[in-house]
Amino acid sequence: LLFNWIVRVSPRRYWVWLWLISLPLIVLSVFVSPLLDPIFNKFEPLIKTHAALVTKLENVVARTGTNIPPDRMFLMKASAKSNGLNAYVTGLGATKRFVMWDTATDRLPDDEVLFIFGHESGHYVLNHIPKMLAGMAVALFFVFWACAALAEWLVRRFGARWQIDSVAGRAGFLPLIFALSIAGFVLTPASNTFSRYFEHEADVYGQEAIHGLVPDPQRTSVSGFNHLGEAWLEDPNPNPLIEFWDYNHPSVKNRANFAAHYNPWANGGHGEFFDK
Repeated sequence: LLFNWIVRVSPRRYWVWLWLISLPLIVLSVFVSPLLDPIFNKFEPLIKTHAALVTKLENVVARTGTNIPPDRMFLMKASAKSNGLNAYVTGLGATKRFVMWDTATDRLPDDEVLFIFGHESGHYVLNHIPKMLAGMAVALFFVFWACAALAEWLVRRFGARWQIDSVAGRAGFLPLIFALSIAGFVLTPASNTFSRYFEHEADVYGQEAIHGLVPDPQRTSVSGFNHLGEAWLEDPNPNPLIEFWDYNHPSVKNRANFAAHYNPWANGGHGEFFDK
Protein backbone atom coordinates (compact mmCIF):
# COMPACT_ATOMS: atom_id res chain seq x y z
CA LEU A 1 0.00 0.00 0.00
CA LEU A 2 2.87 2.38 0.78
CA PHE A 3 4.47 1.47 -2.54
CA ASN A 4 1.24 2.17 -4.42
CA TRP A 5 0.70 5.47 -2.60
CA ILE A 6 4.22 6.70 -3.45
CA VAL A 7 3.71 5.88 -7.13
CA ARG A 8 0.47 7.85 -7.22
CA VAL A 9 1.88 10.84 -5.32
CA SER A 10 5.07 11.08 -7.42
CA PRO A 11 4.34 9.53 -10.84
CA ARG A 12 7.63 10.78 -12.36
CA ARG A 13 10.19 10.17 -9.62
CA TYR A 14 8.50 7.46 -7.59
CA TRP A 15 11.31 4.95 -8.23
CA VAL A 16 13.84 7.29 -6.58
CA TRP A 17 11.59 7.69 -3.52
CA LEU A 18 11.06 3.94 -3.37
CA TRP A 19 14.81 3.40 -3.39
CA LEU A 20 15.48 6.01 -0.70
CA ILE A 21 12.73 4.69 1.58
CA SER A 22 13.75 1.05 1.08
CA LEU A 23 17.29 1.59 2.41
CA PRO A 24 16.48 2.42 6.06
CA LEU A 25 13.70 -0.16 6.04
CA ILE A 26 16.16 -2.90 5.02
CA VAL A 27 18.65 -1.92 7.73
CA LEU A 28 15.87 -1.69 10.30
CA SER A 29 14.60 -5.15 9.35
CA VAL A 30 18.06 -6.67 9.97
CA PHE A 31 18.34 -4.88 13.32
CA VAL A 32 14.90 -5.80 14.68
CA SER A 33 14.70 -9.33 13.25
CA PRO A 34 16.16 -10.98 16.40
CA LEU A 35 13.63 -9.10 18.53
CA LEU A 36 10.73 -10.44 16.46
CA ASP A 37 11.96 -14.04 16.12
CA PRO A 38 10.57 -15.12 19.55
CA ILE A 39 7.08 -14.50 18.18
CA PHE A 40 7.51 -17.53 15.94
CA ASN A 41 9.95 -19.79 17.79
CA LYS A 42 11.00 -20.52 21.35
CA PHE A 43 14.50 -19.45 22.41
CA GLU A 44 16.54 -19.94 25.56
CA PRO A 45 20.14 -19.17 26.55
CA LEU A 46 22.45 -21.84 25.13
CA ILE A 47 24.38 -21.95 28.40
CA LYS A 48 21.26 -23.11 30.22
CA THR A 49 21.45 -26.63 28.76
CA HIS A 50 24.85 -26.72 27.04
CA ALA A 51 27.28 -25.04 29.41
CA ALA A 52 30.25 -27.21 28.34
CA LEU A 53 29.57 -26.39 24.68
CA VAL A 54 29.44 -22.66 25.44
CA THR A 55 32.87 -22.91 27.07
CA LYS A 56 34.23 -24.43 23.86
CA LEU A 57 32.51 -21.78 21.77
CA GLU A 58 34.18 -19.09 23.85
CA ASN A 59 37.52 -20.46 22.64
CA VAL A 60 36.38 -19.79 19.07
CA VAL A 61 35.21 -16.31 20.11
CA ALA A 62 38.66 -15.59 21.57
CA ARG A 63 40.37 -16.82 18.41
CA THR A 64 38.15 -14.86 16.03
CA GLY A 65 37.76 -11.72 18.11
CA THR A 66 34.01 -11.65 17.65
CA ASN A 67 31.98 -9.86 20.29
CA ILE A 68 29.49 -12.65 20.98
CA PRO A 69 29.43 -13.30 24.76
CA PRO A 70 27.53 -16.26 26.24
CA ASP A 71 24.47 -14.11 26.93
CA ARG A 72 24.13 -13.62 23.17
CA MET A 73 24.26 -17.35 22.35
CA PHE A 74 20.81 -18.88 22.08
CA LEU A 75 19.24 -22.28 21.53
CA MET A 76 16.19 -22.34 19.28
CA LYS A 77 13.63 -25.12 19.78
CA ALA A 78 13.52 -25.91 16.08
CA SER A 79 12.69 -29.60 16.63
CA ALA A 80 9.07 -28.61 17.21
CA LYS A 81 8.80 -27.64 13.54
CA SER A 82 11.72 -29.10 11.60
CA ASN A 83 14.05 -32.08 11.29
CA GLY A 84 16.74 -29.97 9.60
CA LEU A 85 20.02 -28.76 11.06
CA ASN A 86 20.88 -25.10 11.21
CA ALA A 87 22.69 -22.29 13.00
CA TYR A 88 22.96 -18.63 12.14
CA VAL A 89 24.09 -15.20 13.22
CA THR A 90 21.57 -12.39 13.13
CA GLY A 91 21.13 -8.77 14.09
CA LEU A 92 23.34 -5.69 14.15
CA GLY A 93 25.07 -3.96 17.03
CA ALA A 94 23.09 -4.43 20.22
CA THR A 95 20.91 -7.16 18.66
CA LYS A 96 23.81 -9.25 17.28
CA ARG A 97 23.59 -12.89 18.41
CA PHE A 98 24.36 -16.50 17.55
CA VAL A 99 21.52 -19.01 17.35
CA MET A 100 21.90 -22.80 17.27
CA TRP A 101 18.98 -25.09 16.52
CA ASP A 102 18.39 -27.78 19.12
CA THR A 103 18.37 -30.35 16.30
CA ALA A 104 22.02 -29.48 15.68
CA THR A 105 23.15 -29.59 19.32
CA ASP A 106 21.32 -32.89 19.82
CA ARG A 107 22.69 -34.62 16.72
CA LEU A 108 26.10 -33.11 15.96
CA PRO A 109 29.33 -33.64 17.90
CA ASP A 110 30.78 -30.55 19.56
CA ASP A 111 33.65 -30.29 17.06
CA GLU A 112 31.17 -29.83 14.21
CA VAL A 113 29.22 -27.26 16.20
CA LEU A 114 32.48 -25.35 16.67
CA PHE A 115 33.02 -25.39 12.92
CA ILE A 116 29.49 -24.11 12.28
CA PHE A 117 30.05 -21.39 14.87
CA GLY A 118 33.35 -20.48 13.20
CA HIS A 119 31.58 -20.27 9.85
CA GLU A 120 28.86 -18.02 11.25
CA SER A 121 31.46 -15.87 13.03
CA GLY A 122 33.12 -15.40 9.67
CA HIS A 123 30.05 -13.58 8.38
CA TYR A 124 30.60 -10.93 11.07
CA VAL A 125 34.38 -10.75 10.96
CA LEU A 126 34.40 -10.48 7.16
CA ASN A 127 31.64 -7.82 7.26
CA HIS A 128 29.29 -9.84 5.08
CA ILE A 129 26.19 -8.16 6.49
CA PRO A 130 27.25 -4.55 5.72
CA LYS A 131 28.63 -5.69 2.36
CA MET A 132 25.32 -7.38 1.60
CA LEU A 133 23.40 -4.24 2.59
CA ALA A 134 25.68 -2.06 0.45
CA GLY A 135 25.29 -4.40 -2.51
CA MET A 136 21.52 -4.39 -2.12
CA ALA A 137 21.48 -0.58 -1.96
CA VAL A 138 23.36 -0.25 -5.24
CA ALA A 139 21.41 -3.02 -6.96
CA LEU A 140 18.01 -1.70 -5.88
CA PHE A 141 18.76 1.71 -7.39
CA PHE A 142 19.16 0.18 -10.83
CA VAL A 143 16.37 -2.37 -10.30
CA PHE A 144 13.81 0.31 -9.42
CA TRP A 145 14.97 2.50 -12.32
CA ALA A 146 14.84 -0.34 -14.86
CA CYS A 147 11.50 -1.67 -13.61
CA ALA A 148 9.95 1.80 -13.77
CA ALA A 149 11.16 2.16 -17.36
CA LEU A 150 9.84 -1.27 -18.32
CA ALA A 151 6.46 -0.71 -16.67
CA GLU A 152 6.04 2.64 -18.40
CA TRP A 153 6.96 1.06 -21.75
CA LEU A 154 4.39 -1.67 -21.19
CA VAL A 155 1.71 0.92 -20.51
CA ARG A 156 2.64 2.88 -23.65
CA ARG A 157 2.70 -0.29 -25.76
CA PHE A 158 -0.27 -2.19 -24.36
CA GLY A 159 -2.10 0.35 -22.21
CA ALA A 160 -4.97 0.89 -24.65
CA ARG A 161 -5.62 -2.87 -24.91
CA TRP A 162 -5.33 -3.29 -21.14
CA GLN A 163 -7.37 -0.15 -20.44
CA ILE A 164 -4.52 1.36 -18.44
CA ASP A 165 -3.80 5.08 -18.77
CA SER A 166 -0.78 5.43 -16.49
CA VAL A 167 1.51 3.56 -14.12
CA ALA A 168 0.32 5.94 -11.42
CA GLY A 169 -3.25 4.62 -11.61
CA ARG A 170 -4.51 1.64 -9.64
CA ALA A 171 -4.54 -0.63 -12.70
CA GLY A 172 -1.19 0.78 -13.83
CA PHE A 173 0.38 -0.48 -10.65
CA LEU A 174 0.07 -4.05 -11.97
CA PRO A 175 2.59 -3.63 -14.84
CA LEU A 176 5.03 -2.21 -12.27
CA ILE A 177 4.61 -5.24 -10.01
CA PHE A 178 4.95 -7.45 -13.10
CA ALA A 179 8.23 -5.70 -14.02
CA LEU A 180 9.55 -6.23 -10.50
CA SER A 181 8.67 -9.93 -10.65
CA ILE A 182 10.60 -10.25 -13.93
CA ALA A 183 13.59 -8.50 -12.34
CA GLY A 184 13.43 -10.84 -9.36
CA PHE A 185 13.52 -13.86 -11.65
CA VAL A 186 16.31 -12.58 -13.88
CA LEU A 187 18.47 -11.41 -10.96
CA THR A 188 18.11 -14.63 -8.95
CA PRO A 189 21.37 -16.20 -10.23
CA ALA A 190 23.28 -12.94 -9.67
CA SER A 191 22.00 -12.66 -6.11
CA ASN A 192 22.75 -16.31 -5.42
CA THR A 193 26.26 -16.02 -6.87
CA PHE A 194 26.89 -13.10 -4.51
CA SER A 195 25.60 -15.20 -1.60
CA ARG A 196 27.60 -18.31 -2.55
CA TYR A 197 30.80 -16.25 -2.59
CA PHE A 198 30.15 -15.04 0.96
CA GLU A 199 29.26 -18.55 2.12
CA HIS A 200 32.45 -20.00 0.64
CA GLU A 201 34.48 -17.28 2.36
CA ALA A 202 32.78 -18.17 5.64
CA ASP A 203 33.51 -21.86 5.04
CA VAL A 204 37.21 -21.09 4.68
CA TYR A 205 37.13 -18.84 7.73
CA GLY A 206 35.29 -21.43 9.82
CA GLN A 207 37.72 -24.22 8.95
CA GLU A 208 40.68 -21.99 9.79
CA ALA A 209 39.01 -20.77 13.01
CA ILE A 210 38.91 -24.28 14.47
CA HIS A 211 42.50 -25.09 13.49
CA GLY A 212 44.22 -26.08 16.71
CA LEU A 213 40.91 -26.34 18.58
CA VAL A 214 39.80 -29.68 17.12
CA PRO A 215 41.99 -32.68 16.23
CA ASP A 216 41.21 -32.71 12.49
CA PRO A 217 39.61 -29.56 10.97
CA GLN A 218 39.32 -31.13 7.52
CA ARG A 219 37.48 -34.23 8.71
CA THR A 220 35.30 -32.15 11.05
CA SER A 221 34.26 -29.79 8.24
CA VAL A 222 33.51 -32.57 5.76
CA SER A 223 31.45 -34.46 8.32
CA GLY A 224 29.53 -31.31 9.20
CA PHE A 225 28.65 -30.65 5.58
CA ASN A 226 27.56 -34.24 5.05
CA HIS A 227 25.32 -34.11 8.11
CA LEU A 228 23.72 -30.91 6.83
CA GLY A 229 23.13 -32.43 3.41
CA GLU A 230 21.56 -35.56 4.89
CA ALA A 231 19.31 -33.59 7.23
CA TRP A 232 18.00 -31.34 4.45
CA LEU A 233 17.81 -34.18 1.89
CA GLU A 234 20.01 -32.20 -0.49
CA ASP A 235 20.79 -33.63 -3.91
CA PRO A 236 24.27 -35.17 -3.50
CA ASN A 237 25.16 -34.40 -7.13
CA PRO A 238 23.14 -31.37 -8.31
CA ASN A 239 23.11 -30.20 -11.91
CA PRO A 240 25.60 -27.29 -12.21
CA LEU A 241 22.96 -25.10 -13.87
CA ILE A 242 20.51 -25.74 -11.02
CA GLU A 243 23.22 -24.90 -8.49
CA PHE A 244 24.15 -21.72 -10.39
CA TRP A 245 20.57 -20.51 -10.67
CA ASP A 246 18.92 -21.66 -7.49
CA TYR A 247 21.49 -22.31 -4.73
CA ASN A 248 22.31 -19.45 -2.34
CA HIS A 249 24.96 -21.71 -0.74
CA PRO A 250 27.47 -23.87 -2.60
CA SER A 251 26.25 -27.45 -2.87
CA VAL A 252 27.22 -29.80 -0.06
CA LYS A 253 29.23 -31.78 -2.60
CA ASN A 254 31.38 -28.78 -3.53
CA ARG A 255 31.69 -27.57 0.06
CA ALA A 256 32.79 -30.99 1.32
CA ASN A 257 35.22 -31.51 -1.57
CA PHE A 258 36.87 -28.17 -0.90
CA ALA A 259 37.06 -28.78 2.86
CA ALA A 260 38.62 -32.21 2.37
CA HIS A 261 41.53 -30.72 0.43
CA TYR A 262 41.94 -27.43 2.28
CA ASN A 263 45.01 -27.60 4.50
CA PRO A 264 46.98 -24.35 4.10
CA TRP A 265 49.24 -25.21 7.04
CA ALA A 266 50.78 -28.17 5.27
CA ASN A 267 54.48 -27.73 4.57
CA GLY A 268 54.73 -24.70 6.86
CA GLY A 269 52.07 -22.59 5.13
CA HIS A 270 49.45 -20.37 6.74
CA GLY A 271 45.76 -19.73 6.34
CA GLU A 272 44.02 -16.98 4.44
CA PHE A 273 42.63 -15.46 7.64
CA PHE A 274 44.79 -17.01 10.39
CA ASP A 275 48.56 -17.40 10.51
CA LYS A 276 48.41 -20.31 12.96
